[in-house]
Amino acid sequence: MPEINMSKAINNALKHEMERDPDVFILGIDVSGGMMGVTAGLQDQFGENRVRDTPITESAIVGAAVGAAAAGLRPVAELMFVDFIGVAMDQLFNQAAKMRYMFGGKIKIPMVLRTTCGAGMGTAAQHSQSLEAWFMHIPGLKVVMPSTPYDAKGLMISAIRDDNPVVFIENKMLYFTQGEVPEEAYTIPIGSADIKREGEDVTIVATGQMVSRALNAAESASAEGISVEVLDPRSLLPLDEGTLLESVRKTHRMVIVHEEVKNAGSGAEIAATVGEKAFGYLDAPILRVGGPFCPIPFSQKLEAEFIPSEGKILDAIKTVMKS
Repeated sequence: MPEINMSKAINNALKHEMERDPDVFILGIDVSGGMMGVTAGLQDQFGENRVRDTPITESAIVGAAVGAAAAGLRPVAELMFVDFIGVAMDQLFNQAAKMRYMFGGKIKIPMVLRTTCGAGMGTAAQHSQSLEAWFMHIPGLKVVMPSTPYDAKGLMISAIRDDNPVVFIENKMLYFTQGEVPEEAYTIPIGSADIKREGEDVTIVATGQMVSRALNAAESASAEGISVEVLDPRSLLPLDEGTLLESVRKTHRMVIVHEEVKNAGSGAEIAATVGEKAFGYLDAPILRVGGPFCPIPFSQKLEAEFIPSEGKILDAIKTVMKS
């Protein structure tokens, strides 16, 4: 398979689906140019009607997508930064997430909201947050978070074909990571976790950029005789509880790593699920590694300290092994 980066993988997915289904269209700020190249070249192929630049008005972008989806189209709306979803809360949380239920299933809302998260680019407190836990709290949404180019393409195609609203969160620091990706279209089921590394002693559940850091920490741990399993949920809502619990029943220990602030992050829900359904299998308390409860600094050194490091993950692995 050819190696491409995540930006190109998502671009390929969008292209496949727009060629396959004329109801698929893209809207957002500067999608004709393409932030990080994700939508680059698509307007040249499909025209301005299907790749629509919008004003810098997140409420209008999401609202237009909801209306188009209710009318039978399959919009892919882009918000450059998840930080500004607050401007479109009503459109997403009260309309997109609830309309199918409130209309007794008589309409569908097949829309995708693409957005970016994550620190590491020096974009400061208002452009660097990871807010996936917000969306996990809302019935009616699906929440997807890929960590590799392969997963990004397959999950994006599944998201576009889904008849429910899907929030597709892309970590900015992963856009130019390389990986093998088939040229043809393929799908990865939403709600299906992936074991990125097999292990016996402790399970690390990691999301987004943290998956690669967890894999590196697992490699370091192996040099000290600790066998680490790394599990990537890939989608946070629905969560693949079966794979999660099976891993814990095997390793009996768990560390959860995410870039969100630790307080009320996605790791809290994952830990609660394991605590409720597999507590008897645990030989140590579940540990969470996340960002500190503070705004994300602009300073490069402080920003780097905010993001969970391989060293902090390795320390957590050693701590649970001592328990």
